[in-house]
Amino acid sequence: MSQTNTKINKTTFGDLALKGYDPVAYFTEGKAVEGRKEFTHDYANAKWRFTSATNRDRFATDPEKYVPQYGGYCAWGISQEKFYDGDPQVWKIVDGKLYVNYNKEIEKTWEKDKPGFIAKADGHWPTMGHLS
Repeated sequence: MSQTNTKINKTTFGDLALKGYDPVAYFTEGKAVEGRKEFTHDYANAKWRFTSATNRDRFATDPEKYVPQYGGYCAWGISQEKFYDGDPQVWKIVDGKLYVNYNKEIEKTWEKDKPGFIAKADGHWPTMGHLS
């Protein structure tokens, strides 16, 4: 499903995706880094922040490469057919895709069977994640 038609987990105020963290930095720096207000891009009805113009431009060129799976909601939660907030500091890249989870405890559960939970979430997401 195209991310442009997908529910994105965003803050109540400001519509920030990933709570303002730079989605590109996970791939380029291997860590969660807060973006800056001056480097913002609108995509899928959300505002995305970046650490630099370079990261913003990378995202703008190919956003679906960087947008977290399940719109940034907790990956384990989606596998359970529940919308839980995703913590941008609790993340993994699996097969070139970014996943976030609710907290470290949930991540431990998710880690026990990443392929299984991803398969379940992938099955649930088409009906859960579509904007209505």
